[in-house]
Amino acid sequence: MSTLDFQGKEVIAALESQFQPKIKAQEKPEIRITNAIVCSFFTSDDYYKAHGARLKSNLEELGIQYDLREITKKEGEDWAAICRRKVGFIAEVCAKNPDKKVFWIDVDCELFSIPDFILNSTADLIGFQRGFSTPTKIGYQNRGRFWEPCFWGINNTDQARKMITAAAEFEEIATVRATDDYFFEEAWRATSGNMTFQIIPSNCAVDKGAGSLEGHETFFRFGSSGQVENFKGVVEQHKGNTAKRLLNPKRELLRFAKRVEEKLPLGISTKLRLMVDASGITGYLTGKSHNNINNQTITKLVTAGKSGDLAGFNSSLTHFKRKVLPNRYERAAIKVASSYLSYSAKPGKNEVFLSWWENPYPGNFGDWLTPFIFNHYTENKIIFQSLTNRTNKNHIVSLGSVGRFIKPNSIVVGTGVSSFKHALNPKAEYISVRGPHTAKLLKESGGPEVTSFGDPGVVLSRILPFTRGETNGRIALVRHYTHVQAPVRLPDNFDELSVQISHPNDVIAFIEKLNEYDSVVTSAMHVMITCQSYGIPCALIVFKGFEEYVHGTGIKYSDYALGAGVPVMDPTPINPKLDMAEIKPITFTHKVSEAKINEVEAAIRESLKRFKK
Repeated sequence: MSTLDFQGKEVIAALESQFQPKIKAQEKPEIRITNAIVCSFFTSDDYYKAHGARLKSNLEELGIQYDLREITKKEGEDWAAICRRKVGFIAEVCAKNPDKKVFWIDVDCELFSIPDFILNSTADLIGFQRGFSTPTKIGYQNRGRFWEPCFWGINNTDQARKMITAAAEFEEIATVRATDDYFFEEAWRATSGNMTFQIIPSNCAVDKGAGSLEGHETFFRFGSSGQVENFKGVVEQHKGNTAKRLLNPKRELLRFAKRVEEKLPLGISTKLRLMVDASGITGYLTGKSHNNINNQTITKLVTAGKSGDLAGFNSSLTHFKRKVLPNRYERAAIKVASSYLSYSAKPGKNEVFLSWWENPYPGNFGDWLTPFIFNHYTENKIIFQSLTNRTNKNHIVSLGSVGRFIKPNSIVVGTGVSSFKHALNPKAEYISVRGPHTAKLLKESGGPEVTSFGDPGVVLSRILPFTRGETNGRIALVRHYTHVQAPVRLPDNFDELSVQISHPNDVIAFIEKLNEYDSVVTSAMHVMITCQSYGIPCALIVFKGFEEYVHGTGIKYSDYALGAGVPVMDPTPINPKLDMAEIKPITFTHKVSEAKINEVEAAIRESLKRFKK
């Protein structure tokens, strides 16, 4: 052997030893969760294979053992038959892992984490209720099947394993054409009398519940290939005890209206929408879809708050509290009724009719800045005028991307749009708009040329002249209310504040709190505007995977900035697991000029003068 050959082998050996640990690390990811295994399978078509790769990466990041297999689609085998194979597959994984909890997840779903209350559950089975419904709708009178099997856990108890075995044995001999749901439901019905079970709150799944910062963490996102709808009526399905579905005329009319609008030419659909919005039909069809209020006393209480009826409010509230323990929706309605009342029951002799977006209860900071700001500039009572209801009264429309709801008798100050899709009403009285994009759309809609710009939110530092002294050394995260279910992980130096407020006292406390922080990270535009009114360092973000949750095309950000005379900040997509390496480079300190605040203040005062006339 030559010296050169020997040295060459030494070099190769050295290189192999250098790279070998990295190869091993990739092949055997660190297992941090030892009491459970996640299983799933996928076929080789592009849709499922891509999701299989994503799920594999997802599970490795979580540090949990998995059994994730690519299966071969047999000749003539359709989606329903492949789903049926899930039953035997899960039974096999359970048999191979007798000491572990076994979790099945559909391959096109995502796991952001597995919370302790799931990993350490002592129940035989744990999962979402069918349809991701709530405990108040549990039972076969509401659903034909009990479980939503896109994600569910089978404990290592005798009872749980007997159910899975029963499902697999039945699937082997059954001649019915059915998916896995059918066989699991049959096994559940046959064995559930001896089993314990735990329902996962629907709020833990993205888009499947009404998320809140006080609930369990959101850890799951449902994925749908659309095949379920294709096979309805083709495979065997269970029916509930009553098998009835209540007809919802409003819902059906709304769906029909959307279908008609999609098929009409753009010019006709634009004119039709203006007519429909102005007539109040939009308000009628969507009026109760946001807040889940079914209690008549609560409805009366909110009505009393809107009209300034203090005696009626107190009477309804007393009556309600003596008979009912309020749920989360009723508590939110009580809060918002009190917020209405704080403006409508003022001692002033006259009334100002003011429009803003009221939903969802208990309110959204940015929308409820409208009465808060105008309240500072008038002694009169402020009466809420719904944006979506018909009215013959003059009224002021101001903050928010609510331009499509402007009516001929609206007085407009600082209003914007979220897209160019809907024309603006050219007959309204325009004092100012949010920015040049809105002004351009107004001109194209046949309206006047407006040159006064500025979102009224910029005047907050004039209304509440807080002085930023020494800050607390921490960073505040404030999500847009549609981002509540993003799977956020806060670093140690972060606190989270909620925008779901409406009462003026809460608005004051929120703004004062923002001024205490070193900086603010937010996906809510009016929180950013508040920061720029005071000169608070701010990062405008959106969470990756949730980019489309805020309505519109994104033009509102540049519209605001160009109108307020500050640099344009578009939301930057970041990982929900917050990382300062992503956040620090996009944190900026911008302050709206005093001249611009003066201009916006003048527009607000002018709108109140014109309303009196």
